[in-house]
Amino acid sequence: MKRFLLFFSAAAVVAGSVSITHAAQPLLTPAELNAVRSEPAVRIIDIRPPQEYAANHIPGALSAPYGQWRGPADNPGLLPPVEKLADVVRKLGVDQNTHAVVVSSGANATDFGSSARVYWTLKYLGLSELSILNGGVKAWADAGLPQDQAVPSVAASTYTPVLNRALIATQEQVLSHIDNPKVHLVDARPSNFFRGEVKAPTAKVPGTIHNALNLEHSKWFKPGTSIFVSPEEAKAIASQSLPEPADETISFCNTGHWAATDWFALSEIVGQKNVMLYPASLADWTQSPEALPMDNVPGRGEQIWNSLKDLVS
Repeated sequence: MKRFLLFFSAAAVVAGSVSITHAAQPLLTPAELNAVRSEPAVRIIDIRPPQEYAANHIPGALSAPYGQWRGPADNPGLLPPVEKLADVVRKLGVDQNTHAVVVSSGANATDFGSSARVYWTLKYLGLSELSILNGGVKAWADAGLPQDQAVPSVAASTYTPVLNRALIATQEQVLSHIDNPKVHLVDARPSNFFRGEVKAPTAKVPGTIHNALNLEHSKWFKPGTSIFVSPEEAKAIASQSLPEPADETISFCNTGHWAATDWFALSEIVGQKNVMLYPASLADWTQSPEALPMDNVPGRGEQIWNSLKDLVS
């Protein structure tokens, strides 16, 4: 069988056997996933709501709804406790030898953020053989590939997380870098959020983190789809949108969802070094007991007027 999914990057003879190290592509087309979906090392993780999974899913896929990977309602960007996440991973039968492929609905660019956030979470937990199905279940169905309703059974793993702290930025880290010209603070939200014209319910005030740049998450997709652009197009978007160079890049949004897409694009597709996600994002930043530096915050009167407009609309 032709291998689209994995390639051999190293091999060594150990104790009479061959030890192989694989490297996974961060994005797979439906055809590439279909070619290897039955291989024992491949685990397809369907993060759609349970009712969508029950109606039809990729054969062999396991259900792990997105909510399991998120925090509380007042700040869903917060990571759940590591042991809770580890329990989800173990029940999926995933460990360091598993190639986990994250699958969302493919409804739109915002939907892709859920795949990117779960991918980032798995990488933060120390896993490295990771991919996202480009275009999600929609692209799979559009390609005429099979679906079923069977719920597979897998043996639980004994995986113990080894946290990759280089991937995560805390409020304290962001604050310490806020005036550092060699660190890019990248706001992944639509421009009206960045400009302070609207805000998320989880944010106390509109606006953006001081000195942030705006790189809308939707720029990474073919128009009107959740299909990620080619690596060449992604590199062009990055070079046009962000000044060079940066020692570190920190991506944020309202609750670490859209920001996960910017993180994925810059880190996994463009190949930039030292890209971090601020998972709790502006919900955490604006809920701080002490007001933290922000830009584009409208005056009190304008905030009231914008709130009234939101209510009317």
